Amino acid sequence: MSGPPLKADPKAAVLAVVAMPGWVHFAGGTVACALGHGGIRQDKREGDGATPAGLLPLRRVLYRADRLARPNTRLPVSTIGPADGWCDDPEDPAYNRPVRLPHPGRSERLWREDGLYDLIAVLGHNDAPVLPGRGSAIFLHVAAPGYAPTEGCVALARDHLEALLAEATPGDQLHVRADPG
Repeated sequence: MSGPPLKADPKAAVLAVVAMPGWVHFAGGTVACALGHGGIRQDKREGDGATPAGLLPLRRVLYRADRLARPNTRLPVSTIGPADGWCDDPEDPAYNRPVRLPHPGRSERLWREDGLYDLIAVLGHNDAPVLPGRGSAIFLHVAAPGYAPTEGCVALARDHLEALLAEATPGDQLHVRADPG
């Protein structure tokens, strides 16, 4: 999927990436996005479908090498394989961490057929430290057709996600907020 054209914003910096309902603003421009069907919440909980509000560091990039070339980014990059998953079971010691499948706790499969996880930026939510039930698997990933709402992630057209990641550096953050403030 290719998103609408970028709107240039020469004053923005990747460090100031801002996600609001419908839009992500970064140095490369302003692009459409999808957020969680539960809205944006300060008090994110597992299963609420909300995108967590706040500053979410871009931790690393994961991608499917069978579908994409290695992404152009200065963030750490790893490939996704068929046995890769992410634990979303608050009762599991591996909660909100990558796991190998099959895994005994409830886990999300990262190797998907729909292409949404062909390219993922892992966002730093509930990971320092991990608190059971406070939300897991919060990613910046490829948007579904029509920008359908996510389960709590931020999703962009693949070309826009690639453009954002090309500008991203370690320490950059996605600022999720409910208003343009």
